[in-house]
Order: sequence, then structure tokens, then C-alpha cells
Amino acid sequence: MANIKDIAKKAGVSVTTVSRVLNNHPYVSEEKKEAVYRAIEECNYQRNINAVHLSKGETLLIGVAVPYTNHPYFGLLVEGIANEAVKKNYKLVLFQTNYEEGREIEALKMLQHKQIDALIICSRICDWEIINEYLEYGPIVLCEDARGRNVSSAFIDHYKSFSRALEFLHKKGHHKIGYCLGRKSGSNSRQRRRAYKDFISKINVSFEPDYIFYDCLNFEDGVQVVQRLINMPDPPTALLVTSDIVAAGIFTFCREKGIKIPDDLALMGFDNQPIAKIMHITTLEIPLVEMGRKLLLQALERERTSHEEFSVTLIKRQTV
Repeated sequence: MANIKDIAKKAGVSVTTVSRVLNNHPYVSEEKKEAVYRAIEECNYQRNINAVHLSKGETLLIGVAVPYTNHPYFGLLVEGIANEAVKKNYKLVLFQTNYEEGREIEALKMLQHKQIDALIICSRICDWEIINEYLEYGPIVLCEDARGRNVSSAFIDHYKSFSRALEFLHKKGHHKIGYCLGRKSGSNSRQRRRAYKDFISKINVSFEPDYIFYDCLNFEDGVQVVQRLINMPDPPTALLVTSDIVAAGIFTFCREKGIKIPDDLALMGFDNQPIAKIMHITTLEIPLVEMGRKLLLQALERERTSHEEFSVTLIKRQTV
């Protein structure tokens, strides 16, 4: 395979001149440009893009770590990231972690080895001790409240938004309120649990562990929730579900079992995904696409860290 020295020899010019032509340097005569282009064509020369990026100190690649690629929440985040990446002439390297620490560390090591310019983690599994080990290698951006940390972040206040949703259900006459979460661990889940415990203490009702449902990620997970509700002697009258897709599953299986929404069970989702609009589910809208756009912009800010909180909007429909 021909290299830059071969091109220079065939064109009868210096290696520096070939480099200037390849990099569109303005101070090269037309005669020498034509000689270089002719030599490139005759030798079928292909530039080593990795070497070009190495010389410039950047790859124009941004890593994006998501737990799942088929979940609507992360799909909307990635949509915002990708839209902004196109505008800035960057490409994305997508890592599906499945919430496995080793997979997230693989993404961090790509940042360490300069294979990507920055890493966006849409939902973190690694402890802060691990994240901190890789901060020196490039920007790391998180989709969670990371104020006080040496990373940038775009986030919503899950304590505040969860409290707001619980207050809304309470004002609608509900005292026995349960909730569904995607996972037990994670800073967002901890904020929501704290908001729930503070809320039930405020309204002076006892904590019912059976009202809490974990591992609710997909439409089908609504089946397990409804089956548990049916077997409860004193079920909740309202459910706050942290994913519209799960809320839609609960709605569908409640209808099959003769549980009326909202008369028997009020239902409130999160995100305002398209399925919530179609099924008229009351929800809290999170501006995920705009958050994704901000995450990409923060990933490109090499010299400073920043934090931006996004607000949620209550969307009232027919399930409460």
C-alpha cells in the first residue's frame, strides 16, 4: 500500500508539499497540486484516518453508554445526542451496558486510550471511585445530578418531580399510593424512594412495602404488577410509574382483568412517550431530546464542567 513518501517521490515534490495538499493548505501552486493528485490516483492512495486523527489529537467520535438500546427513554435521549452530533460533525460510538459494570468500564477505557474524544453515560452503574479514575483522560458527561463532581451533567430533579406527582395524586383523593421503578440501585431511584418516604410521612400514612414494584422496564412487566395487585387484600388506589411504556402495560392488563382506570386504579406515568399520548395516560413530561442535545454540547466542552437542570411538565389526561 502506497504511503505519503511514495506519493511525494512519484509527484516529484517533498513530503511536506504532499501533506499540505492533503490538508488543503492554501500556499501550494496549482502545478504541484495537480502532480500530487495525479500520483494519488495512480497509486490508489488511501489516507490513514486513524493517523490523521492522532496527529490532530481528536477522533471526532463521542462515546454514548446506555443500559438498553430498545427502551423508549434512552431512545429519545440518544435521538437528541445524535441530532446535535450531526450538526457538529461528530459520530457516535454506542455502548450497550445492560447495567453491567464491566461493559461501562470498557467504554471508559476507550476514553483512556484516546479512541473517543468524550463519553456520555446516560445511566450509570459504576461507583464514583471508578468514574474518578478516568476523569483525566477526557470529558465524562452524566444524565444525573452530578453537581459537586468534576463532570458535566444534564438532569432533572427526581426528588422534586416525584414529590410533585405524589402531591397531584393526593389532591385527587388518593392516600394509598404505590410506585413502580426500573431498578433498586442508582441515584435517580434513591431520590424517588426518599421523596416517597417523605411524602407518606407528611400525609401520615404507614409504609406498605407491597406497594413498591421494582424491575419495571418494559410493557410486559405490567403483567406482574397487575397480578400482584389482584392478589392484594388492600391494594393501592393509585400507581406512580416511572416509565410510560410500563404504565401502558399496566393499563392494558388491568382492562383485561376488569380493573377500571381510573375508577379502581389511578395511573400516572413518566416521560410523555408517544404511547402515553395514544392511550391518554396522565404523565410527567421529561424533555429527553433536549437533554440529549445538551449532553452532546457538554461533551464538547473540554475546558470546563457545567450542570443544567431541566424541568418537567405535568400532562393531565384520563387515567387520574
